[in-house]
Amino acid sequence: MNTALSPIAPDSRRVGIVGIGNMGGGMASNLLARGWQVQVHDLDLTKVESLRHRGVMGCADAAAAAANVPITIVCVVDAAQCDDVLWGDRGVHARPGGLAGHTVMLCPTIAPGDVERLAALLSKAGAATIDAPMSGGPQRAADGTMSLMVAAADSVRASHAELINALSSRVFDLGERVGNGAKMKLVNNLLAGINLVGAAEALTMAQRMGMDLGVVLDVIEQSSGQSWIGSDRMRRAIENDYEPRAHATLLRKDTALAVQAGRDAGFEGPLGAATSEVFARVIEQGWAHLDDAVVFRLLNELSARVKP
Repeated sequence: MNTALSPIAPDSRRVGIVGIGNMGGGMASNLLARGWQVQVHDLDLTKVESLRHRGVMGCADAAAAAANVPITIVCVVDAAQCDDVLWGDRGVHARPGGLAGHTVMLCPTIAPGDVERLAALLSKAGAATIDAPMSGGPQRAADGTMSLMVAAADSVRASHAELINALSSRVFDLGERVGNGAKMKLVNNLLAGINLVGAAEALTMAQRMGMDLGVVLDVIEQSSGQSWIGSDRMRRAIENDYEPRAHATLLRKDTALAVQAGRDAGFEGPLGAATSEVFARVIEQGWAHLDDAVVFRLLNELSARVKP
C-alpha cells in the first residue's frame, strides 16, 4: 500500500473524466468536494446534469473532457468502450494539442492484454498510462475510500500523486508494469464472484431448511463464513431488493475475463468457471439490468424445481 507519493503543484488540480456512472460519478463527486476542477463527458446527459450543481463542467465529447487538463480518467465498462473513448471520433486523441505529454488513467476492469495494448498505443502517441482499476462501490468512490490498484512508471505516479491520493485513501502499488493493476482486479473480482455465489447458495439452502435468513446472516457475519460481498448483497436479496448498485452484467464480464486470464497463464481452478456460468445464467434469464444480488433469485428458482 503506497502512502509516500509526493504532491504536485496546486495549479494542476484539474482533471477530465470520461464515464460518470456509479464509480466515475462517485470519483467526480469526491474530487469536486476536494476543490478540484472536473470536466466530464458521458453519453447519458442526465448523469452530467446531476453533477452540474456541484460545479462540474459538462463536455460534448471525450476530446473536450481531456482538453487543458494534465490527465484524463477513463471510467467506462469494457475494452471496446476504452478504444472508442481514446481513439474514436472526437476521442481523447483529438484533444487540442494532441496526446503528447498527456496521461490517461484506465479504471475499467478489462483484460491485462488490453491494458498493455492501449498503453502501447498511448505511448506511441506520446502519452503516459496509469493502470488503475478500482473496487469498493459508488459510496466509497464518493468518499475517497475505495481501493485503487495502481501500476505505472514511478515518474508518472509521482507526477499525479495528488490526484491518486485524492481519489483513494487505499492505494495499492502494483509496480511499474502496466497490466499488473488489471491482473490484480481480476483476481479480486473472481473471488468476489465466488463469494457471492457461495453466499447465495448457502442462503438458498438455509431457506429450503426453513430457517430465518436474517438470523442466518447474523450468525454468518460473526463466523467463519463471513464475506463482505455476501453480507452486502444477501441483506438486500432477502428483502427482494434488486435495484442495481452493481449490474449483474459486470460480474459476468469480470469473472469471464478472470477465468480466461487464468487459462492464459496456464491455470484453471474448480470454482471460477462454475461461478462465471452462474452469472451467465443470470443474464440468460433477462436480469442483466438488475443488481448482481439476483444470483439469489436464480438459485431459489432452480431450487424450487427440486422436490425434497
